[in-house]
Amino acid sequence: MAATDEIRREWFEKDYYAILGVPKNASQAEIKKAYRKLAQQHHPDANAGNPQAEERFKEISSAYDVLGDEDKRTAYDRAREMGAAGFGGGFPGSGRAGAPGGYPGGVRFETGDVDLEDLLGGVFGGGARQRRARRQRGADLETEVTLSFDDAMAGVTIPVKLTGPAACTTCHGSGAAPGTQPVTCPTCGGSGQVADNQGFFSMAQTCPECRGSGRLIPTPCPTCNGTGVTRRTRTIQVKVPAGVKDGARIKVAGKGEPGGAGGEPGDLFVRVHVTPHPIFGRRGDDLTVDLPVTFPEAALGAQVQVPTLNGPVTLKVPAGTPTGKTFRVKGKGAPKKGGHGDLLARVVVDVPGKLTKEQKKLVEQLQEATDASPRRPLGVS
Repeated sequence: MAATDEIRREWFEKDYYAILGVPKNASQAEIKKAYRKLAQQHHPDANAGNPQAEERFKEISSAYDVLGDEDKRTAYDRAREMGAAGFGGGFPGSGRAGAPGGYPGGVRFETGDVDLEDLLGGVFGGGARQRRARRQRGADLETEVTLSFDDAMAGVTIPVKLTGPAACTTCHGSGAAPGTQPVTCPTCGGSGQVADNQGFFSMAQTCPECRGSGRLIPTPCPTCNGTGVTRRTRTIQVKVPAGVKDGARIKVAGKGEPGGAGGEPGDLFVRVHVTPHPIFGRRGDDLTVDLPVTFPEAALGAQVQVPTLNGPVTLKVPAGTPTGKTFRVKGKGAPKKGGHGDLLARVVVDVPGKLTKEQKKLVEQLQEATDASPRRPLGVS
């Protein structure tokens, strides 16, 4: 608290723009350039044994810490403008030293209708708009499931068992005994914080009565002793969408650990692993399959059947199709938003490992009738 109070006080006492030697409308690049030049000039390593240079270096660093951060710079400008407009154009340190008011310069600041905590809360994390009860959000949980390829393509709802902290089934997470309810803390009015006024500055502190929760439980639940949480095993039904990919992370909102002091529960994240399929592969939303064809089918052309997720379809293989040629079968791939991917069928010409006498004779006749070598483009026979 004291350190933060000192920082805020310094904002009114020191003109950071003057310290860095830049105008108020200087760009972030100009501020950075000025800081680097001054920091190099006054760095303690370059001024060994010079306490004035060390103090000047600290002052330069403090100025850049604020002006070099756009959010802090905006809050700093607003704070000084507020001080100048609301307190006759003066800042702490502008008058004679040692005068009453608790700040150097003899200027006594009163809050009036101005809320400095509200102004600076976005930077220091405690503004009036942020003064709410500390209802802690529950922790997120993560688990893993393994699905078959077919289930991943079709989409399934699977039960996932979790053992750990869960909302109490007696009080449903409220912490209050059945028939009763938590009440708003009368000390902080439910905000979880109380103000410690220090002249111009109003410092927020955790409410000692409710310890920041903003509520009290007059009659605690006998099952969870007022915590709202018990340890048990629960089963969550997780819907896995059709076409889910291996490694996908599914979010189930609100099914993580329960929050503290009435806070929201965390989320459950389910990592999905998909087992490989013996026939199909996957490339994005497309499925892949190797399609064996005989040499005559590849050479003469043929109508062949191709397996898909929903049964076989017929594919026309043109005459002269080589091994490695890939055909795209539209709409027969993995399910996706708005439709399906495609099936990529890669032709693999099947070469028999053993020929019958008749087959061997026919192949020899084909060889004799073939007068062009396929290796001729390579410059060999």
